[in-house]
Amino acid sequence: MRMIGHFIDGKQVAGTSGRHADVFNPATGEISAKVALASADNLDAAIAAARAAQPQWAATNPQRRARVFFRFVDLINRHMDELAALLSSEHGKTVEDSRGDILRGLEVAEFVCGIPHLQKGEFTEGAGPGIDMYSLRQPVGIGAGITPFNFPAMIPLWMFAPAIAAGNAFILKPSERDPSVPMRLAELMTEAGLPQGILNVVNGDKETVDGILGHDEIGAVSFVGSTPIARYVYATAAQNGKRVQAFGGAKNHMIVMPDADMDKTVDALMGAGYGSAGERCMAISVAVPVGEETADRLVAALAPKIEALKIGPYSDAQSEMGPLITKAAQERVLSLIDRGVQEGARLVVDGRGFKLQGYENGHFIGGTLFDHVTPDMDIYREEIFGPVLSVVRAKSYDEALELPMKHEYGNGVAIFTRDGDTARDFATRVNIGMVGINVPIPTPMAYHSFGGWKASAFGDLNQHGTDSIKFWTRTKTVTSRWPSGAKEGAQFAMPTME
Repeated sequence: MRMIGHFIDGKQVAGTSGRHADVFNPATGEISAKVALASADNLDAAIAAARAAQPQWAATNPQRRARVFFRFVDLINRHMDELAALLSSEHGKTVEDSRGDILRGLEVAEFVCGIPHLQKGEFTEGAGPGIDMYSLRQPVGIGAGITPFNFPAMIPLWMFAPAIAAGNAFILKPSERDPSVPMRLAELMTEAGLPQGILNVVNGDKETVDGILGHDEIGAVSFVGSTPIARYVYATAAQNGKRVQAFGGAKNHMIVMPDADMDKTVDALMGAGYGSAGERCMAISVAVPVGEETADRLVAALAPKIEALKIGPYSDAQSEMGPLITKAAQERVLSLIDRGVQEGARLVVDGRGFKLQGYENGHFIGGTLFDHVTPDMDIYREEIFGPVLSVVRAKSYDEALELPMKHEYGNGVAIFTRDGDTARDFATRVNIGMVGINVPIPTPMAYHSFGGWKASAFGDLNQHGTDSIKFWTRTKTVTSRWPSGAKEGAQFAMPTME
């Protein structure tokens, strides 16, 4: 049985707690590895390594820090096939989808190659008589990231790449469900020339999370997961004096206007709703057609495509959708489908009975489609995180707009229409953090920032883009004066620079 430990001070180390978690192959339901759950001693060792290495790394000029990331980007590209297969074997998503997971993280590593420009401060000459003023962006010291299972490459890269490029050391606590790719990324960063101790990976559970949130030497924490845990992380970290960003759940709507190109809309919903078995925080889980005719056409076009989904293990190159991550996740999604039926939604396509020959113990669910869903139903209110799409019919554009506006989550939203006025009005008015216009999953590119509103995000600064550099650095403002001429004597009034 393969044993996964931790990556501390530039090398792999075994766990010391005596506690382990099982890592599964989601396609077969079999245990593929065991991962050590960190003890307090493991976390302390990682922080000690980070503390020892960080000052010299921060003093390294930004061009040299950038060169590490140039080499790291090259290494990821060279190891792409290995990383994608490893990711799929623990997560269950298709290899093509895993490559996308890695590439979207790689884009952030590419972005931070520009850290010499991104970390520049500002300068004002002559702010007052003989007075110059300038600002510096300096690292917070030691940062930490707590990442989810659904993007085991992308989200760790979103966190540690800008943090490390800005001069920080970093403690990564990935999901214990698929820990191998984060460990491999740490090895590749070391191979790229990152000093030992700057990036440490500590595998663990809530005990490790609480250790991170309470540790005095960690200055900033980034988290992605469910909203209840995001609230807890935000409150606990802030109470302990840390800078914190915590991203939670989502319920992403797609408004389908009567003038939308139906073929393109259906294709977009298939990918956005069923890609990665719906285990994406940006997945479209609610379609809102405007008008009964639009709804009827949409459901009629979706149903046969959902029934024809090619579902299988990641090892099958023809697979369009894989299994869910764990048996518990599968059972939760199945129970929510049962609840939708009990609450009166019309089950158009039922994925509960899906079985795959040779993979009967895998965590598979077939694509599922509900129609006539209403906002009072659990399948509408809750984030399902599975291959389930709900159709909520709206009589008008304003009624459709109200649905995402009133929902507690505010991560992503999309509208499909040919009308520019409608699209512009929608983008302006909707209270959601990321908006797509004829784009089903509006995840921004690395040089813009990613983040939701309402109960989907807690904290003032988003991930990647310039927000990430601001989050992982602190501003220091220096006012300097080199006196010349006669003495002026003491001044007791508030200085005005005039």
